[in-house]
Amino acid sequence: MGATGEQLGVMKLSEALRHADSMGLDLVEVAPTANPPVCKIVAIGKFRYDLSKQEKDRKSSGTRLKEIKFRVNIDDHDYLTKIRHAEEFLDKGNKVRVQLQFRGREMAHQEFGMQLMDKVKRDLAGMSQVEMEAKLAGRNVTMTLSPLPANRRKRRFALSPDEAPVNGSNEPAEIP
Repeated sequence: MGATGEQLGVMKLSEALRHADSMGLDLVEVAPTANPPVCKIVAIGKFRYDLSKQEKDRKSSGTRLKEIKFRVNIDDHDYLTKIRHAEEFLDKGNKVRVQLQFRGREMAHQEFGMQLMDKVKRDLAGMSQVEMEAKLAGRNVTMTLSPLPANRRKRRFALSPDEAPVNGSNEPAEIP
């Protein structure tokens, strides 16, 4: 393959090296197991850079674990904001760890915490499946959600265009 991407056809190694040298570029073997082996005429520095970029993109596409923290007495607006963030994370293919923290005397009413975790599970059911059920560990209840396949995800809490944040704030835009 030539420097501009066109096919040069099958040629002898010495002829290919001469052709690459006349262009001031390098001959790089890209498919050594093919019969005959496939080579490219490119600048080796640019070729290595492109390979490293492709590898970096491949590594970053893996799923990551995001965490959302709740408290038992969370306000409705704060709850919706956190659920929207969880939906965004799930929509991007990330797993979400939902953590609920008890403080002080809140430990006496753990049933309220479990009710909140059930509500989170129900609200995110269109986007995720439960990977690890909610369980108490010390003063925290944790649950892990993994995203559904992209074709089965249905967002419930996405902001409508007229509610979109202005200048990075979480408040809806004011319409004069």
